[in-house]
Amino acid sequence: MIISSPCVVSLMWRLEDAQGQLIDELTQPMEFLLGGEDLLPKVEETLLGQSEGFEANLYLEPEQAFGDYDAELVFFETRDIFPPEVSEGMQFEGPPEGSTTPDLPQDAIYTVTEVYETHVVLDGNHPLAGLALRLALKVCDVRPATEEEVEQGSVADSPFSLMQSAPPDETLH
Repeated sequence: MIISSPCVVSLMWRLEDAQGQLIDELTQPMEFLLGGEDLLPKVEETLLGQSEGFEANLYLEPEQAFGDYDAELVFFETRDIFPPEVSEGMQFEGPPEGSTTPDLPQDAIYTVTEVYETHVVLDGNHPLAGLALRLALKVCDVRPATEEEVEQGSVADSPFSLMQSAPPDETLH
């Protein structure tokens, strides 16, 4: 089957930063909806018109991956608005309740990067924001998408969004 939108592609990959440091390796095929929310646009563009067995090595600039790093998404909040167990690596969907920082995006995931006695540092950037990436991928299978997959825009949770919650210095799989 030729890859066209929408369809489901089963992929394996190796994701590295521009210096060749491993970020994620998917050694077992995983399904993604092409034409939905599962894959980065540059990845979809590369896959269109290809078929099972296709392999590619992509170099993604930050704007083709997770965007540029935005220093305005790093901010301090008072320690007292967080639960007692707050620790580095914890994440919050949207700014924490009681936030005093104006105009923060409500749909971002904020990661606790530092915890001090009187304040907490939050970062709303994707962990891979600002990084150029190398992606070696292989198409293992292609199938038509189901109506349900097309309707929800995804086969399941996309690893590209799961990367948001990967622990520091660890890969996802």
